[in-house]
Amino acid sequence: MGIFSSLSKALGFTKDINVEEFMSAAEAEDVDVMHKSADYYVKPIALQNEGDVAAVKDELNNKNHVLLNFSPIMRNPAKLKQVVGELKSFVGSINGDIARIDEDKILLTPANVKIVKKRHG
Repeated sequence: MGIFSSLSKALGFTKDINVEEFMSAAEAEDVDVMHKSADYYVKPIALQNEGDVAAVKDELNNKNHVLLNFSPIMRNPAKLKQVVGELKSFVGSINGDIARIDEDKILLTPANVKIVKKRHG
């Protein structure tokens, strides 16, 4: 028996701590011990299926910005066009904004946040 085991037993800590009892893996992903919490976030989402569209809408309704990677569905141009059209319509309905950042990423903003699309310089 090691010194820590003896000390733990002497102090009444006989049960090993099981991290799983305290936090599931999904909950652990949302814990950021390095930074203070913020009012709003920029969240990266990879668009792989229609469930991800609902996640994007939820984030925008929660006033978060979304950096959407749509490369996983680029192989299906019809699906990509349909999804981007749906998101563009949704963003317009909440008075948000949408802009293409590069070949496979779109920035979506929540209500009353606009993207400056004109390049200076």
